[in-house]
Amino acid sequence: MTMINHDAEVAVLGSLLVDGTLIRTLTLQPEHFYHIHHRKIFEAMVHAEKEKQCIDFVIVTTYLGNDIQEIGGVSYLSELTESIATTANILHHEQLIKDSYRNRKSREIALHFSKNPTEQGLDALIKNLQALQDEIAITTEKSTFDYLIELTEDMFANHGPTGWLSSYNELDDMTGGWQKGDLIIVAARPSVGKTAFALNLAANHCTNGYATTIISLEMGTKHLLQRMISAKAHINNQKWRNALFSETDYKRASIVVGQMAEWNLKIFDKKRTISDIRSTIRQQIYHQQAQKHLIIIDYLQLITPTKQYDREDIAIGEITRELKLLAIELDIPIILISQLSRGVESRQNKRPLMSDLRGSGNIEQDADVIMFLYRDTYYEKGSNNESTVEVILSKQRNGPVGTVELGFHSEYGEFINATET
Repeated sequence: MTMINHDAEVAVLGSLLVDGTLIRTLTLQPEHFYHIHHRKIFEAMVHAEKEKQCIDFVIVTTYLGNDIQEIGGVSYLSELTESIATTANILHHEQLIKDSYRNRKSREIALHFSKNPTEQGLDALIKNLQALQDEIAITTEKSTFDYLIELTEDMFANHGPTGWLSSYNELDDMTGGWQKGDLIIVAARPSVGKTAFALNLAANHCTNGYATTIISLEMGTKHLLQRMISAKAHINNQKWRNALFSETDYKRASIVVGQMAEWNLKIFDKKRTISDIRSTIRQQIYHQQAQKHLIIIDYLQLITPTKQYDREDIAIGEITRELKLLAIELDIPIILISQLSRGVESRQNKRPLMSDLRGSGNIEQDADVIMFLYRDTYYEKGSNNESTVEVILSKQRNGPVGTVELGFHSEYGEFINATET
């Protein structure tokens, strides 16, 4: 029976120094920490959070004030931060701290009873132990009745798609929009249009009045914004290379830039590890909780896992699993762009299959929706379907599968409803 769990206390405090928003997921109290210096550090964090300060190394040092030397100085805070490889297990470590606290308090209560073992004392012992158990229990689960009431309210409240619309009518009819808590995979071979499709989804969501966060591991922010302007203003992408813009281009771009300036759009292009990505997403959601937030990550195979693996599929499995759990935790849809293996090139029918996904087994297990992009012109130059892209829904956990056709203006990088072509 563990009375003290020093490692768990270090893990929780270190995780909070790495990602301060995680404190909102915890139900820990300062007294749950055994070590006095850990208790003081956590008290400083709680104080900062109550005053709506962003918890980090500097803020915690400031709130500790004169107690900074008592806890080991700034060097100890640095050690806590450097000891963390991943913040993913913070809830597990929180529970370990609570278990140790319960064991210490139980022993204290039992020792008190042993000094005066009366019948009345036994009743008090049982009540105190039960109260202790209730105090540290995590009681966030809803009852079945709560869920039934919620479902009934949803039936009366929802008179259309339950998710957040992509603005592509046939796709929304099949999916009901992007559903909260879903991990959505969009995959294709290089140069088919994955990033262009993702940027169109982001632009449509922003145009609908909602928040979008793009995490790009391949292109810089300026380049992505340039491509979004091209798509919305119908400016040939090649013109950015030689700056031969027409007067019409300038006018259209000015209008689109003015519209984009009003969007709730954030782009991050320097996040590489899954820990950084997870922390960034949490911060965006917590700072804009009233928004229908869409997350787009481009792309899976460039994300660095928390540790090195001998096999790529295991590393991919860790990343998709963590992103799926994050989508559930934050109650948001996450769209994750993915590359396809070269296997598709060796078949006569080039339309992608689930087995073409790199790390397909893990991706298929974690994803709620898997869709592939396919263009005839990628394989057959001069095809009659030059302006058409097939969106192939190969998996949808709670809906039908099938194929949707979209119009595609490759010179602008713009996707449109097939009926608009």
